[in-house]
Amino acid sequence: MFWRVVQSFGASSGMAVGCGAISDVYKSEERGTAMGIFFAASLFGPAIAPLCGGVATHYFSWRYGQWGLFVLGLLVLIPVYFWLPETLDPAKLRRWGATEESKKPIFLNPFKSLGLLRSPNMVVVALVGTTAMVTNFVLMIPLAYTIGKQYNITNEAIIGAFFLPSGLGNMVGASLAGRLSDRVVVAWRKRRGPDVWVPEDRLRACLWGAGLFVPMSVLLSGLTTQFVPGTLGIVLNLVWLFMNSIGINIVLTPSQSYYIDIWHSRSAETTAASGTFRGVIIASVTACILPLINAIGVAATGAIFAGVAWIGFGLTFFTIKYGDRMRASVDVGYSTARDS
Repeated sequence: MFWRVVQSFGASSGMAVGCGAISDVYKSEERGTAMGIFFAASLFGPAIAPLCGGVATHYFSWRYGQWGLFVLGLLVLIPVYFWLPETLDPAKLRRWGATEESKKPIFLNPFKSLGLLRSPNMVVVALVGTTAMVTNFVLMIPLAYTIGKQYNITNEAIIGAFFLPSGLGNMVGASLAGRLSDRVVVAWRKRRGPDVWVPEDRLRACLWGAGLFVPMSVLLSGLTTQFVPGTLGIVLNLVWLFMNSIGINIVLTPSQSYYIDIWHSRSAETTAASGTFRGVIIASVTACILPLINAIGVAATGAIFAGVAWIGFGLTFFTIKYGDRMRASVDVGYSTARDS
């Protein structure tokens, strides 16, 4: 458990810093597309990891999976070390002609970004993402004990292959959602006029995912697993897993772009704060998933979390309508139309 914490500590930096770099490079009406491509590329690993781990576990040893991760980690470390030099290194700062002020030691408070959670916009939109993302954990975490048990699948490699539709849905959904959110921003800017900036317009791209794809996929998966036997049940579950991941990314990708729109100068911190918020809640809920399924069944569990996802859909509507008042209620240094 300790080493899992260490691993996550290191892996989490990629998303936060990556989102920050994208916000620096792309303007608002292009940011969603860039964010979608970044998420799609980042999610290629989760798309194939369960299958690779299942094959390694079933045919060789689970340790081969760990060795594989170790090698991949080195392959990432080497180009980062040689091609992305640390800009805070004193020797390099002096060589590049940095000012005396920039050479002073910098002390970072790792919890400072959590101060953004004082914003109701951050909390509510993070809740929307949490209600969507938790449905994926409801489907994927107990997969061996739901789909695997129902359809008598014990081969770890085959169980791992069930994650492929979810991974593919992540890649397709992220790319689709990014472009969709940019088009929504451009369309509403034309409708309102070029001088009127309403960042909540981007959240309109979340509605299909939050209101249809996410809740219906978890609901239908629970019903299918409990009541539809044989090959048809397996095929339908693969469809629902694909649908769920598309929906989640239709929610998360515009949401993350929205954070950057309203906190452009603190884009990496917004990713860290929202990710922390989601992670704490989802980690707590994950511990309850299997006991809940054992107590009330997979169909009822799916129905409960479909209801949770629909609450997120309602929160999305709320933020679109009242987002400007929410931002006005607590000033945490929001961006303006000029500097976003």
